[in-house]
Amino acid sequence: MTDLLILRHGPTAWNTEGLIQGRTDIPLSPDGEAVVRKWVLPDHLRDRTWVASPLSRCAGTARLLGLDPTFDPRLVETDWGTWEGRTLTDLRAELGDLMAAWEARGLDFRAPEGESPRDVQDRLRPWLTETATRSHPTGAVAHKGVIRAIYALATGWDMTDKPAHKLLDGCAHRFTLLPDGTPTVAELNIGLEI
Repeated sequence: MTDLLILRHGPTAWNTEGLIQGRTDIPLSPDGEAVVRKWVLPDHLRDRTWVASPLSRCAGTARLLGLDPTFDPRLVETDWGTWEGRTLTDLRAELGDLMAAWEARGLDFRAPEGESPRDVQDRLRPWLTETATRSHPTGAVAHKGVIRAIYALATGWDMTDKPAHKLLDGCAHRFTLLPDGTPTVAELNIGLEI
């Protein structure tokens, strides 16, 4: 079995403003860089093959952590289509019951011209299988949507309600990959801040 450690990028200005980023390439904010500079990967979690989403907020996080990852486009954030740059609060107010019905679709919730969490899982499955086949501890710097998609695969969570575990930012999450790439939860919310 293969150990997979995954963490979300540091904060951006859009995170602070509550804006949906999706695939919009927003870099870390100066405050976000300061947050990441306080993170420390324990030595026993550092020595692994590292990979990251090619979006600048992940590349910047990896660089500040002293990592030299390869970049894999399959790790990019969920495509939120025409809703990127908007807030969920505004969308809920504007769309009302329609938005509630869409969100109730869980894994099949999709923004206009975007992708669903199930689409993200489908995009990640080949990467998870390849990672498992290499049988080498792996680390990834990615996005909340990617982490939630892997967590849902590991736990059977259908995203129609809150997850059994809150996945905290500023933490790493460990999964064990079975030989076919199926993830299982090993340890969640490993603190990185010193």
